[in-house]
Amino acid sequence: MIRYDVTDAVAAITLDRPDAMNSLTAELKSALLDALRRAAGEPQVRAVLLTGSGRAFCAGQDLREHAANLEAGRGLADTVRRHYNPIVELITTMPKPVVAAVNGVAAGAGASLAFACDLRIASERAKFALAFTGIGLAPDSGASWTLQRLVGPGRAAELLLLGEPLDAARALELGVVTRVVPADDVLKTARELAVRLAQGPTLAYAATKRALAYAATHALPDALALEADLQDECAATRDHLEATRAFLAKERPVFGGR
Repeated sequence: MIRYDVTDAVAAITLDRPDAMNSLTAELKSALLDALRRAAGEPQVRAVLLTGSGRAFCAGQDLREHAANLEAGRGLADTVRRHYNPIVELITTMPKPVVAAVNGVAAGAGASLAFACDLRIASERAKFALAFTGIGLAPDSGASWTLQRLVGPGRAAELLLLGEPLDAARALELGVVTRVVPADDVLKTARELAVRLAQGPTLAYAATKRALAYAATHALPDALALEADLQDECAATRDHLEATRAFLAKERPVFGGR
């Protein structure tokens, strides 16, 4: 259900249920969380690439499993707390950049997974469907938090309340995705970006993720204080020392992620 591969310091995590549009069962969610934890914990991994196999990125919750849970009186089977929340929290707080290659449909929780990533490369055939209210549910998997930070609170309310699908061009216009490329190039482009990040100053990227998340919910004086602390930490890294040396020598720095 999950393919995991590390090449060029990039951990590629592929949702692999193509016949079901990579919809999320409890088993797949557990496997995804395990893969993300592995990527976060492996020192040789300096960036993560998340994508789906076949024609979809991820169609969201597997509705057959969901219907069975409802029929058995289990409701949501606590999947939001047990699966979705820790997955999204790990993606957003992982001290390594995470790139989504959105190769096709990203619906419901599948769209939320893409929103949680740091950068999103979308196929021109990609579609985002925020259909939570269409089935009588509220947004989950962090969509209420991530989407308004991408497009603003007013537009996020429109997208989540109306549930109208976004094609790739509109998603790019609104700032939902970083870049739109031909369908045949989406994985190649996303991998190239992930490799570029994997060759960069990993600790500085981690600090940047922390600063952005903190500043989104704190006042300016608090954000300034954290920035100062993070700069002190980064200034002591080997990567900063190497970059400063290389700048003065008019050379290209080689970052080791330390």
